[in-house]
Amino acid sequence: MQTRTLGNQQVGAIGLGLMTFDQTGTQPRQQLVDTVTAALDAGVTLFDTADAYGPGEEKGAGAQGENERLIASILDELGVRDRVLLATKGGHVRTDGGGWDTDSSAAHLRSAVDESLQRLGVEQIALWQHHRPDPKVPYDEVIGTLKEIADSGKVARIGLSNADPQQIRDAHAVLGDALVSVQNQFSPKFRSSRPEIDVCEELGLAFLPWSPLGGLSDAKELAEKHPAFAEIASDHGVSAQQVALAWELAQSPVVIPIPGAKRPSSITDSAAAAALELSADELARLDAS
Repeated sequence: MQTRTLGNQQVGAIGLGLMTFDQTGTQPRQQLVDTVTAALDAGVTLFDTADAYGPGEEKGAGAQGENERLIASILDELGVRDRVLLATKGGHVRTDGGGWDTDSSAAHLRSAVDESLQRLGVEQIALWQHHRPDPKVPYDEVIGTLKEIADSGKVARIGLSNADPQQIRDAHAVLGDALVSVQNQFSPKFRSSRPEIDVCEELGLAFLPWSPLGGLSDAKELAEKHPAFAEIASDHGVSAQQVALAWELAQSPVVIPIPGAKRPSSITDSAAAAALELSADELARLDAS
């Protein structure tokens, strides 16, 4: 697989998003192991999770950190820690009612880093990302906390998620080279993050589209809702999902999509997008669709 730059490290051009493998929490563990193995075999080296991710929102606050523990245990079982850049996020929390909230207080973010270190079983987090802006905390205060976290040595790299262009610029002005990435939504359905991609390219930051296929339901319906992607996929003999990821890679050399996958076949198909070359005419059709 072709590689792209994330900070000072090369990673596969396609990553793997590990929000949750199954909403009910009943998916066989071996299927998870097989999916991770398939990702590695396909050249995927960036794995992305968060301390708020877990199997089933109905578990509420008790689910905090479950996905981190799960992926860490699978990587240890497979003995592949040295082949993966494992990223996580903090600042988005689960409530007892099963919903979501934000907490970007300095105390919480510092604690989130320490707890993720423990759950992931590492001495330093490869990439730690601020999950989303908190309306209760001014963003300049958040940036100051991120600077403290970067200086602590507990994380190797800092990322932002769900940040706008000015927030990215403000964070870069304070964090400098410690800031390496921005993770915002971008897909055939959701294209309004183009300004953030441009800022990332200007500043030399990786842009990691989350839900690059539009989310689970839209990924399944991509061909129906976006006919141009289906038509071009048919011409190439590949899936519309693969065309969507190739289109995103073509947006900028800083883009590294992180599709989710529950089955080995899904991540294998997604990873193949890194080798799919779309013509200028095809890209123009997709841009206009």
